Amino acid sequence: MEHHETALDRAIREAAERGEFDNLPGSGKPLPIRHSGDPDWWLKQLVEREQISPDLTVSLRREADGFPESLLDLPTEDAVRAVLEDFNERVKADWMRPRTGPSSPIVARKVDVDALLERWHELRRAGRS
Repeated sequence: MEHHETALDRAIREAAERGEFDNLPGSGKPLPIRHSGDPDWWLKQLVEREQISPDLTVSLRREADGFPESLLDLPTEDAVRAVLEDFNERVKADWMRPRTGPSSPIVARKVDVDALLERWHELRRAGRS
């Protein structure tokens, strides 16, 4: 059986014969596996590629995801309001940080203090029942 070499196959073979594939960066190293079982693989790649400082922006977003349940141990509405207003101030400070990278940055969003206070009251009432 005769083997037919395509133009692409020939170009690759000739480049290999000239040594153009020798000593390439990353040679002998494992390929990065995108889906390694880590559910946050895409976020970690984004943080690395865009040079995002995850310690602040991502932690603010995770903190907001826990509201208002994370505030149930606070004894008063004033204490909850103080935490939420402090959170919004930290988000505004994060917005003022210089951003780097070729695309739009990941940002944390301010929370609706009054809506979360209402939800906090509902959860506390439900917990007492």
